[in-house]
Amino acid sequence: MRVLWLCNIMLPAIAEELGLPYSNREGWLTGIYERVCGKEEEGAPELGICFPVPEITPLITQRCHGNPGFRLTSTGIACYAFRENLAAPERYDGGMEGRFREILKDFRPDMVHIFGTEFPHALAMVRAFRKPERILVGIQGLCFACAEAYMAGLPEYVIRRRTFRDRVKRDDIRQQQEKFRIRGEREKEVLRGCGHITGRTDFDRLETGKINPRAVYHFMNETMRTPFYEGKWDMGRRRNCGIFLSQGDYPLKGLHYVLQALPEVLREYPQAYVAVAGNSVMEYGTWKDRIKISSYGKYLLELTDSLGLAGHVRILGKLSAEEMKEAFLQASMFVCPSSLENSPNSMGEAMLLGVPVAAARTGGIPSLIEDGREGLLFEPGNCKELAECIKRVWREPEETALRAENARKRAWDTHDGNKNYKRLLAVYREICQ
Repeated sequence: MRVLWLCNIMLPAIAEELGLPYSNREGWLTGIYERVCGKEEEGAPELGICFPVPEITPLITQRCHGNPGFRLTSTGIACYAFRENLAAPERYDGGMEGRFREILKDFRPDMVHIFGTEFPHALAMVRAFRKPERILVGIQGLCFACAEAYMAGLPEYVIRRRTFRDRVKRDDIRQQQEKFRIRGEREKEVLRGCGHITGRTDFDRLETGKINPRAVYHFMNETMRTPFYEGKWDMGRRRNCGIFLSQGDYPLKGLHYVLQALPEVLREYPQAYVAVAGNSVMEYGTWKDRIKISSYGKYLLELTDSLGLAGHVRILGKLSAEEMKEAFLQASMFVCPSSLENSPNSMGEAMLLGVPVAAARTGGIPSLIEDGREGLLFEPGNCKELAECIKRVWREPEETALRAENARKRAWDTHDGNKNYKRLLAVYREICQ
């Protein structure tokens, strides 16, 4: 089997050989890559990898020696860079179709595996390959569904407001939602143009089935980033009352819900705090920081001030996998308050480590964790119910420990790398045969 991967990032193994910086944002891909390279399973595919770059650098051109791609010295894997502006995924560049036709002619794949639907390159590959029966699309999030849930109950004045930053960047909240809508329409075309889909929740199966009922749906779990398979949360951390969120820089992720729930929590647990990883939209140390604040960031600051939350909100910034793991282990619980999620990897990572979980009952989350037995679920946007879930984690130490252990056992089965890799190979064989 010759399988061409279309990825959203340059894999670390490729970046390291080229001496370039890289992101571990989709570190689970590395786990699959290492198994393919190790030929641990009979019938492992011959792999080619396409990855986006802001520009084709002289270093990449030099490695290609006039060919469409190059091979890694360490593994012999065929690598192909293509140019794409990932900072503006709502813009479609038709030039990628020509580049992909060139790559397809050179590698001659039996099938193409597209990881995710959220970037324009997914549609460009579907249009270039034109063999739906040999295209496998791996569902991560679903942009068209996210567009509908994007506002996450924001007040109308926050939605209408445009800060200086929003005007300059042409990126107010309504425009952000529109970008998701545009990406969602392209995503639907990707789904209609493929013959095979991998997913892991009732939600993604139902939603993709509406778009393309003819596509074959293959259930397949994901393997998490390597560091999260080592270490375990300590029940003693329950006493520090730290609530960890993996992201909170745009409305869909629901940080404002947690802030609105926090006063109720503080009445019973005055030492409680929220720690948030990822980009900060609330920093205002200088006047330059102030003019960079979005309407959503300003709303978060308004909530912090009006609800008396000063000192109870900590923004951690971007974290590596190891730093993210440490943030999980230092907290007393993990909360996923999003208005919509399909299969949040951060929740899977929390479960692997045995961190207590409270999450919104939305999208694919109920397929991944059982309410009451493995974690606590609340209705999305119901801040009173969210506050009660948080307090239950701290009030019920024995029940919390049991739920966390049940979740950990489930996660170790769900995210078993060897089992998931064998399942992936079975799907490849089915498509290629």
